[in-house]
Amino acid sequence: MMQNLKIRFAIIEDLPQIVSILNQAVRARVNGVLEEQNAEQRLKWFTNFGKDKHPIYVAEIDNRIVGYCYLSPYRSGRQAMSKIAEISYYIDTNYHRKGVATSLIQHAIDDCHRLGKDSLLAVLLDINLPSIELLKKFNFNQWGHYPDVIDLNGKRCGQLIYGLKL
Repeated sequence: MMQNLKIRFAIIEDLPQIVSILNQAVRARVNGVLEEQNAEQRLKWFTNFGKDKHPIYVAEIDNRIVGYCYLSPYRSGRQAMSKIAEISYYIDTNYHRKGVATSLIQHAIDDCHRLGKDSLLAVLLDINLPSIELLKKFNFNQWGHYPDVIDLNGKRCGQLIYGLKL
């Protein structure tokens, strides 16, 4: 972990920085979102999270958000699936390969016991090789592949599901 990296729960004031990092991924075409977002558009999304059930964690260096990670419900409304969460993470491009994502993912995994989660799923594009590499570092395994189902404005790719039993 980077020495001055701090991880905490996101607050509403973090939303503009969170959206800015999301938009870097949108421009890089690594998450399936095709249009950049703004804080107003993401407000409803943000309010669906809470630190006691499905948190958003932010990583800060010198009071600047350099990445975020969140746990969202898997198949919301299906009680038998309440112990599963989907993990997602986004890192400011200036901080790629510096341990930020590793720290955020480890933090989220460590918090799963408190949250009552026993499995994590990561849903990602099969062209996102750095994320695949990172998930494998945490012993996530490929549990599913939907080949050639994603259309990134004319460029086709598949979707992967990586899973981890905690």
